[in-house]
Amino acid sequence: MTAAPRTYWLEHAWLGAHVEPGVAVDVKDGRITAVRPDTPAPPPGAEVLRGLTLPGLANAHSHAFHRALRSTVQVGSGTFWTWRETMYATAERLTPDTYHALARAVYAEMALAGVTAVGEFHYVHHAPGGTPYTDPNAMGEALVEAAADAGIRITLLDTAYLSSGFGQPPTTHQLRFSDGDADAWAARCSLLAEREHARIGAAIHSVRAVPADQLATVARWAGERRAPLHVHLSEQTAENDACREVHGCTPAQLLALHGVLGPRTTGVHNTHLTAEDISLIGGSGTGTCMCPTTERDLADGIGPAGALQNEGSPLSLGSDSHAVVDLLEEARAMELNERLRSRTRGHWTAAALLRAASADGHAALGWDGIGTIEAGARADLVTLALDSVRTAGPPPRLGAETAVFAATAADVRHTVVAGRHVVRDGAHTLVPDVPGALARAVEALRA
Repeated sequence: MTAAPRTYWLEHAWLGAHVEPGVAVDVKDGRITAVRPDTPAPPPGAEVLRGLTLPGLANAHSHAFHRALRSTVQVGSGTFWTWRETMYATAERLTPDTYHALARAVYAEMALAGVTAVGEFHYVHHAPGGTPYTDPNAMGEALVEAAADAGIRITLLDTAYLSSGFGQPPTTHQLRFSDGDADAWAARCSLLAEREHARIGAAIHSVRAVPADQLATVARWAGERRAPLHVHLSEQTAENDACREVHGCTPAQLLALHGVLGPRTTGVHNTHLTAEDISLIGGSGTGTCMCPTTERDLADGIGPAGALQNEGSPLSLGSDSHAVVDLLEEARAMELNERLRSRTRGHWTAAALLRAASADGHAALGWDGIGTIEAGARADLVTLALDSVRTAGPPPRLGAETAVFAATAADVRHTVVAGRHVVRDGAHTLVPDVPGALARAVEALRA
């Protein structure tokens, strides 16, 4: 995955606090060895990145197969729970081969959007009916291979999904997801190996999908490996109500009781929280991954991102169901949602929103040293055009504001991962026809 030594010349570079014109970046063994501002022209032999270059973006929450649902779930009306039935029908048709093809195309779409690392919240483990494949991790391995083929990093968040609700066995559709119990889940995912482009983490699907007396097993597995641990948390009020009825507490309180919360843990959505929940999450250093385009698509609600961050919860962003794949839109939506809720403007600076989309997202996925353009950092870069119909006009010094509040994924011109050009001039270098690959992969699931 790592490219040969080279120099990139950045026409404009966002260096965390400001935009600097004319920056040369030297790269060796996949890391930045030097950053040289005040370089008004490209050095001889340098690769030129015209526009605004940012650190690579992190998509901290993905369900790759949900990409096949795009548009088809927009017919008619309903709720999260009716949407879920359509999702189950798609999951039922996945095989290791069709999942690889779909995920490769989805991850290539992410690279075109400037994403250099994805957190794949993976729970389709077994064949229909729950029978393990000959390789019990065939589905997870398909995702890891797909990320390599698309040229991006992956943290495979292998997910424990053991029940359909509090005290309820898995439904027919959910048999594919379940290992039976948390010990069997741990034994299976212990067979997964990390590699240069891939980290292995853990996930608790939700408090309704993992019995309370097995939550600690998953947390312990992640803790022993110092691996990231993610969990869908309070996405729906129905889950909160059921948890109170069975356990007499909220989902966040239940996770705290069983040792799940902490600095390596990220709660995904964190939508319907009490003031005590917010204090528990923030006080424990547990992160929050907001997925605004999915949360609004599923009519979930607006989570208290600002209050969570104020209490100490680091924020990251994800595209979740891939209604769109655009981390800039996720960053923009988090701020605009807060404006709608509060009827005031300016809750996060553009720089803070870009950090959520980059450095803090990579950290939530267990990747160190990504999210800054500085010596020693991993050489993951994304360049946005400053001359499109969306971005033309503002001065380059307002590049961060332009990126967050005007640009879209369509403005990505270059994506560099570990020093290697994965997207060049808007074209993927490893997957030549990404739209065609997506169309063929989705059609294969409908056949």
